[in-house]
Amino acid sequence: MTKPYYQHWPQLLPKELYYPQVPLFVLLETSARFYPDKTAINFYGREISYSQLQESILHLAGALAEMGVSKGSRVAVYMQDTPQFVISYYAIMRANAVVVPLNPMLVEAELEFLVKDSGSEIVITTADLMPRILNIKPNTALKEVIVSQYQDYLPEKASLPVPSSLLADYPVIEGVKKLQELISKELPAPLVEVGPEDLCMLPYTSGSTGNPKGCMHTHATVISNTVSAYYWMVHTSATVTLAVLPFFHVTGLIHSLLSPLYAGSTIIMLARWDRKTALQAIEQMRCTHWVNISTMLVDLLAAPDIEQRDLSSLMGIGGGGAPLPRAVGEKLEQLTGLKYVEGYGLTETISQTHFNPPHRPKLQCIGIPDFGVDARIIDVDSGKEVPPGKEGELIISGPEVFKGYWNRPEDNENAFMEIEGKAFFKTGDVCYMDEEGYFFIVDRTKRMINAAGFKVWPAEVENHLYKNPHILEACVVGVPDTKRVEEVRAYVVLKEASRGQVTKEDIINWSKQRMSAYKYPRQVRFVDSLPKSASGKILWRQMETEAKKEFA
Repeated sequence: MTKPYYQHWPQLLPKELYYPQVPLFVLLETSARFYPDKTAINFYGREISYSQLQESILHLAGALAEMGVSKGSRVAVYMQDTPQFVISYYAIMRANAVVVPLNPMLVEAELEFLVKDSGSEIVITTADLMPRILNIKPNTALKEVIVSQYQDYLPEKASLPVPSSLLADYPVIEGVKKLQELISKELPAPLVEVGPEDLCMLPYTSGSTGNPKGCMHTHATVISNTVSAYYWMVHTSATVTLAVLPFFHVTGLIHSLLSPLYAGSTIIMLARWDRKTALQAIEQMRCTHWVNISTMLVDLLAAPDIEQRDLSSLMGIGGGGAPLPRAVGEKLEQLTGLKYVEGYGLTETISQTHFNPPHRPKLQCIGIPDFGVDARIIDVDSGKEVPPGKEGELIISGPEVFKGYWNRPEDNENAFMEIEGKAFFKTGDVCYMDEEGYFFIVDRTKRMINAAGFKVWPAEVENHLYKNPHILEACVVGVPDTKRVEEVRAYVVLKEASRGQVTKEDIINWSKQRMSAYKYPRQVRFVDSLPKSASGKILWRQMETEAKKEFA
């Protein structure tokens, strides 16, 4: 059956793609053979060529193998966007092991759970984050900690402003291994023992019903989106990508790292988002492509001198995380002539399943299904497909869909459904498709807060809050925020003895110590009781509706 969106498919692109049947690291090896002397990464002015990058990866893979890492081993990477992240990511795979990317904003309690749940044997981190790892190490199965300093890959003279936190000299204690020393041993990489269907990485998605869950991705699932992003975003070896999205997150990983390296192009890497530095990088390094979360673009275009800045090098700009305000999209087009290309994806699909056609995007729309994706909208109750214009749950089948949640058989049963012999992943997002085949998100079947592009699951935050000795009950909802899309608000019922003794600030500060910066409740409201159903369930949707009325 001809899909309605095929009439708007980019003219030069095929409807289906052939994906290389190799391990993921072979894509970078190929780029290194074709472009050995070309700059792969520019980190604040420090240039690393493809051959230098590949050499470091092979040597670290050899060191990891000597430390006992083998096929199936899980090795965690816990750091900001740096060349060390890239080297570690590929070296772990080249050692036939599985990458567990960890958010550097994680605090110790969250970190301990993920290290335990994944069964990680080694963590590769930076010296500023090392104390957190060492504090949790006795409670986990960790055998080794590998540490690097930011200065190891910073230039003597930076061409872009370097964040002060990267310039600090952090102490490294005895008993940990140093990344640079391992690389300098120049050990040979082990024999390749993995293929396309072997596990490649285990990114975690926050739990909709509690604890985070590891998403099992193979070399094949990751390659499918690496290659599709290359074609859809029109990457070539001449592309210069501005990389500001975190690599631990699947959108940043695919669009700012894996796909550009597959193209043999250059990545301008920033450790964190900074508007002034990003603008300088675009002008100075002549960046051509930038995938972001919409809040970054809103911030960039709010620069007082934006109309005087040179954005003429940009050829493609897009992202997701939240719908882009129409006025911002119009301002972008006015300044650059470019339309913002919005997309949609999940950790379970290793980033995109939908893209807007670059030549005909629709604002506040997630676009049309990507190469090889079968996306349908079904009635939540009957499970039957609904016609265009009618809302239902988005389900997806395609080459990028994960193989299930790590050690979660019950969750896996609930996450998939079979139609016509194909397994479809149930996204939990309520959508509709218009007559032209474009998809639009309107709601969620699962509770989720969008905090500046990060998914926050209220159940997970509530689980933490219930550990507070002063809290009797808690309900977490999302409320509108002009900068962060949504803010996390907690409605709290204090225990009788704590009323009048504990303040909202006490709860917020307690939460800061136990939850990531994007996750902890920044707003706390004390209430005498929470509304409940006849069966005793907290009516969170009623509370969320009441909260949003404040912003109407």
